[in-house]
Amino acid sequence: MTKRINLNEISLPSDATKPAFKENALTVLEKRYLIKDKEGTVLETPEDMLWRVAKTVASGDLAYDPQALVSKLAAEFYETMANFDFLPNSPTLMNAGRELGQLSACFVLPVEDSMESIFEAVKQTALIHKSGGGTGFSFSKIRPKNDTVHSTKGVSSGPLSFMSVFDCATETIKQGGTRRGANMAMLRVDHPDIMDFIKVKSDLKVLNNFNLSVAITDDFMEAVKADQEYNLINPRDGEIVRKQSATKIFRQIVKQSWQSGEPGVVFIDKMNAKNPTPNAGMIESTNPCGEQPLLPHESCNLGSINLANMVEEGKINYNKLAKTVDTAVHFLDNVIDINRYPIPEIDRVTKKNRKIGLGVMGFADMLILLDTPYSSPEAVEMAEEVMHFIDKKALDASIKLGEKRGAFPNFPESIYGQQNPAAPVRNATRTTIAPTGTLSILANCSSGVEPIFAVAYVRRVMDNTEMFEVNQFFEKVAKENDFFSDDLLAEVAKTGGAQGVEQIPLKYRQIFETAHDITPKEHISIQAAFQKNVNNAVSKTINFGNKATEEDVKDTFMMAYELDCKGITIYRDGSRDNQVLSTNATETDAQGATAPETSKLTKRDRPTSLVGRTYQMATGCGQMYVTINEDEKARQFELFNFVGKAGGCSASQCEAIGRLVSLAWRSGMAPEPIVKQLIGISCHKQAGFGENRVLSCADAIAQAIRQHMERNNNGERDTSLDQTTMQFGACPECGGAIEHEGGCCVCHSCGYSECA
Repeated sequence: MTKRINLNEISLPSDATKPAFKENALTVLEKRYLIKDKEGTVLETPEDMLWRVAKTVASGDLAYDPQALVSKLAAEFYETMANFDFLPNSPTLMNAGRELGQLSACFVLPVEDSMESIFEAVKQTALIHKSGGGTGFSFSKIRPKNDTVHSTKGVSSGPLSFMSVFDCATETIKQGGTRRGANMAMLRVDHPDIMDFIKVKSDLKVLNNFNLSVAITDDFMEAVKADQEYNLINPRDGEIVRKQSATKIFRQIVKQSWQSGEPGVVFIDKMNAKNPTPNAGMIESTNPCGEQPLLPHESCNLGSINLANMVEEGKINYNKLAKTVDTAVHFLDNVIDINRYPIPEIDRVTKKNRKIGLGVMGFADMLILLDTPYSSPEAVEMAEEVMHFIDKKALDASIKLGEKRGAFPNFPESIYGQQNPAAPVRNATRTTIAPTGTLSILANCSSGVEPIFAVAYVRRVMDNTEMFEVNQFFEKVAKENDFFSDDLLAEVAKTGGAQGVEQIPLKYRQIFETAHDITPKEHISIQAAFQKNVNNAVSKTINFGNKATEEDVKDTFMMAYELDCKGITIYRDGSRDNQVLSTNATETDAQGATAPETSKLTKRDRPTSLVGRTYQMATGCGQMYVTINEDEKARQFELFNFVGKAGGCSASQCEAIGRLVSLAWRSGMAPEPIVKQLIGISCHKQAGFGENRVLSCADAIAQAIRQHMERNNNGERDTSLDQTTMQFGACPECGGAIEHEGGCCVCHSCGYSECA
């Protein structure tokens, strides 16, 4: 029987480390993690939070040793977190020691081919999202649309229609007030409705709460290589419905991924080939970001080691890394026991296999500290070497726990029990590479195994104040080598990267590579190197430039398959309406034609008739029609705009912009300063691609004015008005810059995560 103790009586040691959270991290903590009262007043400090988590998780030892020194173990857990050597996933930080007590991030739910199963899964999804978790599903067992339903003598509506039900349910739930609902939907490539599934996100306004992945089989890939047909199978009865060209389906997957980044692909047979408990069931789906394959009703809790902290005096300190792995495995195994699962079946299945997912963050920082370019062969070797070490030490730690606590209950029927029954493994899986967008903000390190996203960029805070955000290691190197300056930062912030900036020595241009400096093949090489020594999977985004072709994407998919990656997510720059990541300083200077002195400004009266032209602009709020009228001297006089689908705030804001522009023109202001003020303003609902991309309604108005000016100037373009900023969208919560990493969208200012 577990010994009962009062955790409130265990105090934080007086000599405990005070965590050095940065300003951004403190903002994230106060908004999402720290305990608040009903009025929203924060009731705990960051140290209190870490101590709350540490002592709660340490109390899990009492289930195995009633005399366990909880205070000593809690201090060890606390120090590991306070020094940012290791952090658990967000639900653990948020909920450990609190009433909710749900500590897992990842869940997979079964969806069978019946109304009862489907809507039971919807209910369970609601409970999981309410508790702070994300869910994955395979819809492959649902019969295809127009198939016979014998009980009603009707026809099936197919898996996509039911996905919409899950999407609507997720939309209405805000997870515990701190995390948004997120889902993964998978469909096997041999399902008869696969083409509809592949194309469904051609309209990016549907299934916004889902990531989509096609579950690709080895048979399908072999058919692609041979340019042959393969079988589409009705899951209701296992009968072959028809044959389909594998090349045609593969090309459509590639095309859609090239256009919007979705669907991703999961090599489902490769996942099941490494399934540690095949006798307990087959893997059908993963969590929302794809790194955690799970059985139906299984959950997993994750955590990440900060590799940047494992570098000392230009070398990896493997002794420190080994100790951190040992502590982390102990921590995560305890989480399984103290966790309060949202439904009993998840509790039962999770404890049968006791999967944990220990991963890494700060890999790019580690490479920088070791003077190793991310794109180099040495980086690939280092990725394989360090992950091999972590995986081996995690297995050693799991066996050590198994000798004291017993192996996971399904151990005798697992691949481990068959290979070495004398080594009782405690956890069916130990390692996972998860996206660490929010955790890396807290630890002030690079995310997961991704490259750094920018060397320097401009962050616009809510009052429109612009501040330089600089990579901490770049700033240190630049100051130590006497090439740091505000002018340098301004130059770097134009693209976010160091390439082509002559003030930076070549050595450091090579070391400080950003995501878009690295080729897709180099991205894949790093992912594959980690995957060799990861029990579960690797969450990573493969970045493409805007001019990448569909053939480039196809080659990358094939490379990922050949290198034994378990899945792949690609993202082509500028391919989505709400592209993320802002790296350049927004031009806000009102240069151009000199306006009259303000003391002499006089608003001209409006004539009874004016001549003008209307421009149609595609925006994220629908089609906008911008009318520009001129006076008798062909000077811009007034502007009207109408947004076809917008209402409420959007329409009123656009009308306000139109009135102010009209007032400025009637008072004698030239159009150039107005364009410069409005162009490049970004929101989370964008439209178009490349040069035709419209970042917001304000940006659309600026572009319409510019088109009008060019028409009046015989088509000559005023390059001083070019929007040089690489605007990729704004965080919908704080308006800050967000990035695409680990298969997800993350804001480094406020901690917002699209996949959380």
